[in-house]
Amino acid sequence: MSHDSPPVRRLADWDHDRLGRLAAEHATPLYVVDLDRVAANYERFASAFPDAHVMYAAKAHTGRAVLSTLLDAGADIECAAWGELQRAIDAGADPNTLQYTAVNPPDRDLDYAADLAAEHPGLTITGGARDTFDRLEARGYDGRVAIRINPGIGTGHHEKVATGKDAKFGIPYDEVPELADELNERFDLVGVHAHAGSGVLHDDLDDHCRAIGKVADMGRTIEDRIGGLEFVDFGGGFGVPYREDEAPLDMQIVGEKVRDAVGELEAQIKLEPGRYVVADSELILTEVNTIKETPAATVVGVDASLATLIRPAMFDSYHPIRNLTAPDREAEPVSVGGPCCTSADVFCTDRPIARPEREDLLAIGNAGAYGYELANQFHSQPRPAEVAIDGDETRIVRERETLEDVTRLER
Repeated sequence: MSHDSPPVRRLADWDHDRLGRLAAEHATPLYVVDLDRVAANYERFASAFPDAHVMYAAKAHTGRAVLSTLLDAGADIECAAWGELQRAIDAGADPNTLQYTAVNPPDRDLDYAADLAAEHPGLTITGGARDTFDRLEARGYDGRVAIRINPGIGTGHHEKVATGKDAKFGIPYDEVPELADELNERFDLVGVHAHAGSGVLHDDLDDHCRAIGKVADMGRTIEDRIGGLEFVDFGGGFGVPYREDEAPLDMQIVGEKVRDAVGELEAQIKLEPGRYVVADSELILTEVNTIKETPAATVVGVDASLATLIRPAMFDSYHPIRNLTAPDREAEPVSVGGPCCTSADVFCTDRPIARPEREDLLAIGNAGAYGYELANQFHSQPRPAEVAIDGDETRIVRERETLEDVTRLER
């Protein structure tokens, strides 16, 4: 299936009539995820790395329908928090196949992971600080571990996702060999791991491969010191084009570049795509409620907000926007924003869009990665529903919250 699927899905490629029916039936704002696209994206990625062990990075989208779709497609799951471990299991994952990448883990997280590993010893825990390994040992854990390396090279679409050079993530590169010797005596050291950044496209690919090369070098160093590793995990980070004029990655070429960067390695290669798998599989439907002409701008008010999709406010991220009601109207520069009382609640500024009118239906694209994951209840807004397209069928996979849900835990 994936071999025939296009490498990127633009807003114009969605069935506008079908989206209109979904908005009418389920109201807006509404997340819509295409599970066939999720599977196709995973299969395209996996085919570019036939000898690698490909794990889906759950933090990009932990919806049960998405996780189940990927498990059915053959993916294993990488988790960055105890809640993601539980959600992967709820979706059908075998706990023995899971990998938990601990980042400054609270006690609750380590307690959960250690208890889970006691029953399922195939679970792997990746640590990025000496403290994490000491705390695991204090819990009686002596099972499978991997070392997260900080390669000193960060890549990606924004400084806040360039994890490869952020001191928060991983053991400093030069300290890793000595730590590997130590951990090999205390645990079952099975691998090393690194993640250079997120949203990597053509301009960042060379730096990304340079980081991969450094991690591979460290993998070989450790193999020589302790007598072998099960895997070297190079993380994810491969991006998708959010802007209409950006070209998608040719994953076959990316696969060749990565293999060249890795070189000879006895350990198995692991990769953890997240964004690449889910970003263009989902969009947000939102209805126009206000048109305001001002000397400074034409303001288009919609019912989605930064509570629905915070990435533009948080990362200054570009998301394509399309008028589904009248895509052929003459385009005008408009600023699209939501109902939150902050200037950050804006999806675009002075962007040409087919002239919106009140009650028009707009689509905000590439919302699958870190879209619903970062949805919130600012201004006491209930989080939206999520509908899945699965072949010819559609179904609600996440109910719309009510105001009662927003206040349910208050005392």
